[in-house]
Amino acid sequence: MVQLNFFIKVKQIDKEMLEKVRDTLACGAVYFQHETRANHTQCYRYTVNSHRDIFGKIIPFFQKYPLQSNSKQNSFKVFCEIAKMVKCGIHHKRKGIEKIQQLKKNMNRRVGLA
Repeated sequence: MVQLNFFIKVKQIDKEMLEKVRDTLACGAVYFQHETRANHTQCYRYTVNSHRDIFGKIIPFFQKYPLQSNSKQNSFKVFCEIAKMVKCGIHHKRKGIEKIQQLKKNMNRRVGLA
């Protein structure tokens, strides 16, 4: 099963920035995500699950105003490719799910690191 969810996760000190994004786009939610892994700081997450908001607000906004880190921008490009596949219904077929899984592996990676 494929679920299309958009999220940005940032350090606790950047919570206000996520709230501004949420308020500007009038969609999604910001919440505290407790981190239990060693060497990870506590963080906040902005999440949008509605396909209407993802296609009507999130994608157009972040295409016009790109994310500032290279890794987040690259992940967003992959997200857009997956979203396009979902919109076309490709995720209903096994090969489509496999393609989405392969693309997802390229998300949330730091650029320039192996």
